[in-house]
Amino acid sequence: MMNETQSGSREGRRNSEAGITEASRRRIFRMVIPKYPAFNVYSHIAKKTTALGPICVATSVSKMPGWDVEIIDENNYRFPAPVDEEGIPDHEALQKMRPADVVGFYGGLSCTVPRLFAVASFYKEAGVFTIGGGYHLDALPEDALRSGLDVVVNGEGELTVRELLDTRDSGGALEDVPGITFMNNGSPLRTATRPPLEDFDMLPLPDFGLLRFAKLKLFPISRIRGCGMNCEFCAVKGRARCAKPERLMAQVSYLAESHHAREFFIVDDQFGQDRNETLRFCRMLRDYQSSMGLRFFLTVQIRLDCAHDEELLTAMRECRIKCVAIGIESPIDEELRAMGKRLKADDMAELARIYHRHDFLVHGMFIFGYPMRPGVEFHMSNAERVKRFRAFFREAHLDTVQALLPVPIPGTALRDRLEKAGRVLPNSEIGWEYYDGNFPVIVPDPPLTPEEMQKSMLSLMGGFYRLSRMSGLVLRILRFPLAMMPLVHLRTRWRNWYRHWRNDVLGSMGYFIVRKWRKAFKKGPFSEKLRKAKKMLDE
Repeated sequence: MMNETQSGSREGRRNSEAGITEASRRRIFRMVIPKYPAFNVYSHIAKKTTALGPICVATSVSKMPGWDVEIIDENNYRFPAPVDEEGIPDHEALQKMRPADVVGFYGGLSCTVPRLFAVASFYKEAGVFTIGGGYHLDALPEDALRSGLDVVVNGEGELTVRELLDTRDSGGALEDVPGITFMNNGSPLRTATRPPLEDFDMLPLPDFGLLRFAKLKLFPISRIRGCGMNCEFCAVKGRARCAKPERLMAQVSYLAESHHAREFFIVDDQFGQDRNETLRFCRMLRDYQSSMGLRFFLTVQIRLDCAHDEELLTAMRECRIKCVAIGIESPIDEELRAMGKRLKADDMAELARIYHRHDFLVHGMFIFGYPMRPGVEFHMSNAERVKRFRAFFREAHLDTVQALLPVPIPGTALRDRLEKAGRVLPNSEIGWEYYDGNFPVIVPDPPLTPEEMQKSMLSLMGGFYRLSRMSGLVLRILRFPLAMMPLVHLRTRWRNWYRHWRNDVLGSMGYFIVRKWRKAFKKGPFSEKLRKAKKMLDE
């Protein structure tokens, strides 16, 4: 038995250890990726992937002494994650389970900003320090700072957030931290600009293990930041800055070996930039798969005119890049010029077919009803526009398509132009939650109306993704043995059969996605909001 001296000694040790633990408690940084406000074309894919930017920032914080980090992606959030009565992430329960000291928010998508502000306000009222970043918040920092955020990060956040947390811990002045905006005496104060990152090797590899309650199948990776094309509607600006191919290869090998990843999306805006290094990456990736006995499925975003580069296309196929996502935007020359695009519609279909002939799955991305620049007289009926788009889909042999409406994202030249012309529908009625490309948020060029523009966009998507493709899917399965006969050139025969089978599967699934969106739209208040917004503009 212990004597009283031993018992007292042990009790003292426990009290002492408890005091040390409390004094040196590790703090928690929680990164939140806000939920889409309603069902849209991104909802399906969002359930099996995540956003790369928040992962990069959270990973950087996780390397700081004394900090534990977790990421909550509300769009990829699964049981047993706590939810509230509406079935959405319950941050009160999360905070009780594991109280965060600092919460960061990803504000790169305008449509998620209302949800972001609501969750940020909850945390701020709970006494938690809140930080936000992303294109939308960077463009409109004052709105964010009056809606639940303590600090907005301008530009890239990996280094800025680390310095911000260190400065706050040491009691330093926030104005000495470059790359942030915060409220100072009731007004937003923007500090000195932080130069864009050039040396990416100084950053840790993105750690997807920080995600809680998520299940990933498609892993986003990146090598290039920035884009030199300066399209009017796009928020991605500035000179392209490229990491070494070895860094991208390290991301792939780490994910393949530790997370059993087999599907990757290279999120760079233009995969073909920095051509020689891109070729080197393709060869490294090809050799890695061969040596490890692995087979990947990669999707990249690439320019149409890279179809002229035979060597690049061959290297891409050899490393198992399967799908190319291409911002074709429009088959109408006048709209292409308004966007700042440098290709003509007559050339684009043939370039897309070149990718098709090289066995790539081609995903075409379009903007329907792009507004003309001032002084340009161009009038095209709604029916003719739809006809042009549908003809292009067929001529280009596109495997999948995405047709959305023009979205004047804050911070873009398109928004500046349309706001000056009084063509952006009032935000008081048509809020940020409708800025996902599925709703009309501008006054289009005549003879189009907002209602017709949206109806036509849905008609395009509904015509491409249709229920009749399900019967084609059944027939294709039944005909599989015949498709493999005779038993020669089996690889080519398999690729041809698989391509059509896959497209019928996606075409059938797309029908239900569009149908579900239509139902959600009819139940929602948008039609009434649109009527009021148009009336306000007329007044």
